[in-house]
Amino acid sequence: MGNEDLDKNGKTWLDCYDTASSDLFQKLYYFQEMVEKEENEKCLLFRRVLLGASGAHAVIQDPYTEKPKDMIMVGSNSYFGLTTHPKVVEAAIEATRKYGYGTGSVSLLSGTTDLHIELERRIAAFYKCDDAILFPTGYSANVGVITGLTREKDTVINDMFNHASIFDGCRMCGANIKTFAHGNMNHLEKLLKAAKNESHGTLVITDGVFSMDGDMAKLDKIYELCQAYGAKVMVDEAHSLGVLGAHGRGTAEQFGLEGKIDVTIGTLSKITGGIGGYAVGSKALIDYLRFYARSYFFSTSIPVPVIAGLIEIFKILETDSSFRTALWNNIKYTVGALKEAGFKVGDVQSAIIPIIIGDEDKLKSMSRELHHKGIFINYVAFPAVAKKRCRFRMSIMSQHTKEDLDFVISSLIDIGKKYKII
Repeated sequence: MGNEDLDKNGKTWLDCYDTASSDLFQKLYYFQEMVEKEENEKCLLFRRVLLGASGAHAVIQDPYTEKPKDMIMVGSNSYFGLTTHPKVVEAAIEATRKYGYGTGSVSLLSGTTDLHIELERRIAAFYKCDDAILFPTGYSANVGVITGLTREKDTVINDMFNHASIFDGCRMCGANIKTFAHGNMNHLEKLLKAAKNESHGTLVITDGVFSMDGDMAKLDKIYELCQAYGAKVMVDEAHSLGVLGAHGRGTAEQFGLEGKIDVTIGTLSKITGGIGGYAVGSKALIDYLRFYARSYFFSTSIPVPVIAGLIEIFKILETDSSFRTALWNNIKYTVGALKEAGFKVGDVQSAIIPIIIGDEDKLKSMSRELHHKGIFINYVAFPAVAKKRCRFRMSIMSQHTKEDLDFVISSLIDIGKKYKII
């Protein structure tokens, strides 16, 4: 099958997931043909290579010219831009000198330092909970907690727009898995009623902020339903940490539910700009997970320089609200301008702004033109989202200046008009 056949038959990335061939690698060949087709069309703008630190601006190696190119970064999850904060960098350097660059062991054995303990305590105190456990990534936190807590006769109920790591954890855990329509509380209640009669324990899982649409979970209603039906609640605060709530403690604080959520999950790679994940809850929960969460038990602990930087970042989150104020000023300014121009941007409740394009060919061409203008913005196509809901996923940072945002907005408007999106 050649490129023409792939194009003619309307093949997508999803078609390369599996094939009926007896050759295990046949799907690789199909996929490679699709990659080559997109590379020839100069549309494959994934894995652009950074040549330095990533903040509101970043220098990359331009895939078209192979030369350095300065870009306005609206594709980063580091919403406060703290990866280059002087205190954070210095803390990481000093920790490297004292502890070296890695621990060489899993946390439960010889991979826990005093700085790991300090960070766990800071995170637990931040969420007003008893204790916290650190995982090597946010992905492994979700997988570890779900597989560590649930068993064959339990039920796990998911919002259909939850992060992939949650669904992967559900596939691995062996429990009875149910999914409710996004944000549909009537559907959730129906599933809770059934689970109460059919299973041992029930766990309801939701993202605090949904990563593709930037909207917020109806956590107050989810909590009420779980209380009524005896279910436990697990919330992934990956994109809400630092952004939502009066003190940046996320969706639970936004809804006045601090300390009431049974399991809080977070990542240390978004607003905190490092790597790692965590779970927060009661002492009984955390003690249990240290022995039953396999992604914790069988993974080397987070390198100490990263831990030291994260401690400084949590100090900033606890004491300095100026980053959050600047971020929300930038979010409101950008969303207002995009809506006024006629873009479909959805119900934005976070630093993630989805700009719906609805035509994948136009989306890829627009992405290429924005790149040439010096704008680093991510595009999301099928199967990550529905074909008619393909989009740009724009991420705002507190560090963006008005001039940065005006340039991005005016460029989007010019290109949007050219392709008849607005």
